Amino acid sequence: DPAVRARIDELLAQPLSADGAVEFALLAQPGLQARFAELGVAEAELVRAGRLRNPVLGLGRLAGGGALEIDRSLMFDLLGLLTMPAARQAGQQQFEQAQLQAAYDAVGVAAEARRSWILAVAAAQRLAYDRQVKETADLAAELARRMVKAGNFSRLDQLREQAYYADADAQLARSQLQAQAARERLVRALGWAGDPQRIRLPEHLPDLPAAPAPAHDAEQTAMTHRLDLLIARRNAEALATSLGLTKSTRFVDVLRAGVQNKSSRDAPTLAGGQVELELPLFDGGGPRVVQAEARYRQALQQTAQVALNARSEVRESYAAYRAAWEQARHWRDELLPLRKAIVDESLLRYNGMLGSVFELLADAREQSLAVGSTMDALRDYWLADAELQAAISGRPGTARPDPNPS
Repeated sequence: DPAVRARIDELLAQPLSADGAVEFALLAQPGLQARFAELGVAEAELVRAGRLRNPVLGLGRLAGGGALEIDRSLMFDLLGLLTMPAARQAGQQQFEQAQLQAAYDAVGVAAEARRSWILAVAAAQRLAYDRQVKETADLAAELARRMVKAGNFSRLDQLREQAYYADADAQLARSQLQAQAARERLVRALGWAGDPQRIRLPEHLPDLPAAPAPAHDAEQTAMTHRLDLLIARRNAEALATSLGLTKSTRFVDVLRAGVQNKSSRDAPTLAGGQVELELPLFDGGGPRVVQAEARYRQALQQTAQVALNARSEVRESYAAYRAAWEQARHWRDELLPLRKAIVDESLLRYNGMLGSVFELLADAREQSLAVGSTMDALRDYWLADAELQAAISGRPGTARPDPNPS
């Protein structure tokens, strides 16, 4: 589609935002487009449910002893005509289910695109910072080597600096791998088959909001709008309609009416009507009714379970969201400023010749760790925000904040 390709080119022309990633995935994800095609199948079934079955043409020929007899009949599905309103209603419900399923799949694709974008941006931001830390470690290691040669540095202090350098080098390697993996995950989530380098990302995640979103009626909103719950309800309604249709046709499942005629060589042509009726001698339809009732009861219990899970998942997701906001704010407003103040004080002591350069470097290392933890906390907040939105819409995911951030 030229319009879709043009819009994708517009999104790629600038750094991709979270909303842009969602739009990109909805336009380009091949798996989602394949699921959308199922709507055409459901619509065809709906059209078929509103049409009478084709008539059955019967032809017979009997010959023998010089006589020839030809029978002709044309039969129509009378029961299908009588039950067509109920069948069309069932078809409409199935089509609505297909629409809800398509929306459910679209929400899942959107949620995964948002999570993948958050992880990719956070990983790229952390990689850029770890490169700066590695450069600082290089300078500290070089300074340590020079002071050892001058005899102004102990063996223990030198080993400490070497350990810090090795840790920084290992952390940079981890960050490079994580950034690449996160970017590839984003490529898959977007459904992008072109050059991955064309996808440009912002340098950092959005800032932490001044206040967390209030709970309000998130639970009630989920009960009203969660797609998995709506799908379960529509399924129960469709089975209720099917149950009614099954009960209506439990005794008579085949009923045809039509016209027929008979012609032979030595007799005039005979014409008349014909009715075909299935006699419920061996199967009165009871098992079909019991089966339909069991499926309906099963659907009701499944709907109740989905509703129970929905309430619990929204409460859990909001608790995680609120805790993530508190943690990110704590790192940003308390721990990181404390580490910065310590470094500033250590710098004053160094300038006043009251402290050594390596004390200053040690405090700077602690500050760098605080900066990394602040980045991780901000990433975890935006992941929790995405999880909350997914829980409200009915597609809670498995992508949780990393319990062991590097």
